[in-house]
Amino acid sequence: METSTKTAHDFLSFVNASPTPFHAVESAKKRLIAAGFKEIKERYDWTSTCKPGGKYWLTRNGSTIIAFAIGMKWKPGNPIAMIGAHTDSPTLRIKPISKSQSEGYMQVGVETYGGGLWHSWFDRDLSVAGRAMVKTDNGQFVQKLVKIDRPILRVPNLAIHLDRQDPFTFSKETQLLPIAGMVAEELKRQGIDAEYKDEARDVEDSQTRFMPLKSLTERHHLYLVSLIASHAGVKPEEVVDFEMILYDTQKACIGGLHNELMFGQRFDNLGMSFCSTMGLIKSVELPSSLDNESSIRLISLFDDEEVGSMTAQGAFSNLLPAIVRRLSVLPSANNDESEMFSTAYEQTVATSFLISADMAHAVNPNFAGKYEARHRPEMNKGTVIKINAQARYTTNAPGLALIEEVARRRSVPLQLFVVSNDSPCGSTIGPMLAAAMGTRTLDLGNPQLAMHSIRETAGTHDVEHAINLFDSFFEHFSELEAKIMID
Repeated sequence: METSTKTAHDFLSFVNASPTPFHAVESAKKRLIAAGFKEIKERYDWTSTCKPGGKYWLTRNGSTIIAFAIGMKWKPGNPIAMIGAHTDSPTLRIKPISKSQSEGYMQVGVETYGGGLWHSWFDRDLSVAGRAMVKTDNGQFVQKLVKIDRPILRVPNLAIHLDRQDPFTFSKETQLLPIAGMVAEELKRQGIDAEYKDEARDVEDSQTRFMPLKSLTERHHLYLVSLIASHAGVKPEEVVDFEMILYDTQKACIGGLHNELMFGQRFDNLGMSFCSTMGLIKSVELPSSLDNESSIRLISLFDDEEVGSMTAQGAFSNLLPAIVRRLSVLPSANNDESEMFSTAYEQTVATSFLISADMAHAVNPNFAGKYEARHRPEMNKGTVIKINAQARYTTNAPGLALIEEVARRRSVPLQLFVVSNDSPCGSTIGPMLAAAMGTRTLDLGNPQLAMHSIRETAGTHDVEHAINLFDSFFEHFSELEAKIMID
């Protein structure tokens, strides 16, 4: 098996284990911990913890993760080489009150998250994943990850014989409502299931106490709550509340006549989350990797990009600026008393560089006319640099000079993309972070088809391309940064 194919299989394992941002962070954590990274927390002081040569990670909200490695020659005010990506994808999220039934069907109320191709969610084998907040015996509230591995929900299409509309249109409020089973079967279960009787008794008991909100089993179907609780490893009455989304249970897989394609879900943007994580890990895998490093190597995988990033765990938050500020004043290995800290943050952001890594559009052969004629990226031909005159992407000439040299040193192919003047243009976390911090930034990503569909397509070999590009960026940034002089 080719190395690039093995890398693609590893990526698909990451995707299949990560149906939600919470799971994606957990998957990244496992890889980082295995590579020797240690956990730190925002709420504590780092001055006695974070040392040159050290490797660390932290999370916010359990759905955003930052990891970094400090060079042995680090000094306050030195640059930070950064890659930013995001852990979320368009999906359907279970509403706070989801219990619904109609025409003999049990249904689950959902809310659209992000800008999905919602027609692709019809007739898929769907299940539920997310996090449950659980109250422990000692009164603490802890997060438990949940992933129900079997299909339990489905959004059914209407037979063509009953409506021959073209194009296909539907109400996202009333016709994108999954069915979960039959009311008759649930009534039958309630009549014979002893476990249900215990759960019902717990509901009755809860109604004798003051409840600020209706109980979970009043807001959601009882058996759905039971399934979530069992997969969290607790009793239903121990679940205080949850955040659950729907996901496609069909596994992501290798495809194409020559195994050159990948078919799956959430490639945007687990693709760049995985590659940035593995690029950082690869860049520090040798014991001597940080010996001559004067910078910090950092990745930041944010939640909520698909809904605007304006949350505490989103890229629009204070998270990355706050982390960079704290890192900028970390003392050197020698802890030289003459080191200047008063302008360290300003010096660091002025000399640092951020790669905004978000998946890009490969040319679709069936809709080639939608693409600019000379900028049509192809899968398996390298990572795509994204450029936009309206600053929807942040790439400029100095950034191009840097990334081209980084790619040349590792023989990584690159491609260029701009949208047609007749087409709208998406955006990324790049512009908002560049504006917030004043750091030089460039937008890129691996090419894919059907972005925001429940099933997307990407190139098998591009996974390794991006990992090698990011590894080279971390390895060579300190040297190259000093050579690209603009201001």
